[in-house]
Amino acid sequence: MDVLVPFAAGEPKTRLADVLEPDERAAFARAMLLDVCAAVDSAGGAPTVLSTADIDCPFPVIEDDRQLTDAVNAHLDAPMAVVMADLALVTPEALRRLFETDADVAFAPGLGGGTNAFCTRKQAFTVDYHGASIRDHRRIAKDIGATTATVDSFRLAVDIDEPRDIVELLLHGDETSHARKWVVEAGFEVARTDGRVVADR
Repeated sequence: MDVLVPFAAGEPKTRLADVLEPDERAAFARAMLLDVCAAVDSAGGAPTVLSTADIDCPFPVIEDDRQLTDAVNAHLDAPMAVVMADLALVTPEALRRLFETDADVAFAPGLGGGTNAFCTRKQAFTVDYHGASIRDHRRIAKDIGATTATVDSFRLAVDIDEPRDIVELLLHGDETSHARKWVVEAGFEVARTDGRVVADR
């Protein structure tokens, strides 16, 4: 199955600015991208990076500097999946569960209302990534008469957007992954606070 992996090459991971410098954010984002593409490949998918700018990447790249919704809709050609580039806990097994569903459109929701990944077999399906996108995507699927499924997966639900998310990578990430190696080498470690564990540097 063809799989689009959207990637913001210009200003990646701006919400990590409190803990990472711009060059560090770029390096970390690329590490996650490589892990996601490798997992897609291992799951039997054919990853293509949908990047806002030219990048050095061992996988095929399409450049499109439009906003996420417009760029994805322009290149969405069912049957196809879309998997976000910051799913640092992703595994081939989790992706195979998504790819192998029988529904017309299968969703892997993110925490907080996002759509971290989906697979569509309906040509009429389109995306809208503004706001609580998982709600909007379910509505769009219903409007076109598509059957839907939800893939309940911790590894697909966690995306690394904010500093508090880094601890999930330290706790649950594959020790051989580019992303986990990067955060460890950058000096992050698990630390205790009064209420929860966090990633401290």
